Amino acid sequence: MKYSHGLKIAEVIAVVMMGCGANLVCLEAIIRQAPGAGNAINLAQNALISVDGFLFTTRCGTKSSAIPLNNGLNYLIQRHRNYILLVIQFFVVSLSSSYANVYRMPMPLIMIFRSVSDLSVNRCISDKTDSNDTISPYDWTVGIGLTLVSLFVSANVGVTQEKLHLKFGKHPREALFYTHFLQLPVFLLLTSDIANHFVIFNNSDPFVIDLLVLSLSLPKLWLLLLLNCLAQYVCIRSVFVLTTECTSLTVTLVLTIRKFLSIIVSIFYFNNPFTTSHWLGTVLVFIGTLLFVNIPLRFYKHKVK
Repeated sequence: MKYSHGLKIAEVIAVVMMGCGANLVCLEAIIRQAPGAGNAINLAQNALISVDGFLFTTRCGTKSSAIPLNNGLNYLIQRHRNYILLVIQFFVVSLSSSYANVYRMPMPLIMIFRSVSDLSVNRCISDKTDSNDTISPYDWTVGIGLTLVSLFVSANVGVTQEKLHLKFGKHPREALFYTHFLQLPVFLLLTSDIANHFVIFNNSDPFVIDLLVLSLSLPKLWLLLLLNCLAQYVCIRSVFVLTTECTSLTVTLVLTIRKFLSIIVSIFYFNNPFTTSHWLGTVLVFIGTLLFVNIPLRFYKHKVK
């Protein structure tokens, strides 16, 4: 996917909606069968984006970073120091979101909670239940806590990206590569968990693909993981382009709308129970959040200018 300078913001937003929406559908399909697979999913996504970035962004390491480089013993640190904070933020968001799923936090609740909170936290910086299982108070509390950590850090990611763009210019593909590539060594600490879930993936029900001359059988979870990674690639790459063209608050608003649409898909496609009270509460919270961050006033001022 190659973006030209004349690409309209609306087109990028449309790609964000489709890519991120497809990503979430695949993610929920995986999580329903393997709730603790978040680390394995994150590793696969980071590996795919890192390979693509190494081949096409850095040209197998032959292209220099847009960030000024220094020679000497601290070469690597100096080269990537401006990305370190962003990388840490991305990893904390990924890890906390993954473990929120381990504690069986309902997907619609996570999306509602993070969507409205992202807007509020970003502004300050610049009951669904399973039909077969109940969530214990401990799991609920820990899940909410992890989601809180994720939303506070993710709300600041856009601000950090905006500062990098102002300081070094717009380099979305480079930022995309380094923020994912530099996370890979940390996954060594999670090898046991990741290996266990790869075994679960191998033992999942087969999905048969009939071709003209042959028939392929793949474990269903591996196929879903592949689709999830491809959708995540489209999603995150589009988001990084959007961050170079819009303010962090605008990007957060776009992602909030996308999450709201994902809530609809999660409820109807996956048959997640959602009562009239849930709908009313969701609408009121979204309206209250939009009013809190003065979105109507901001658009009015922009129109006047």
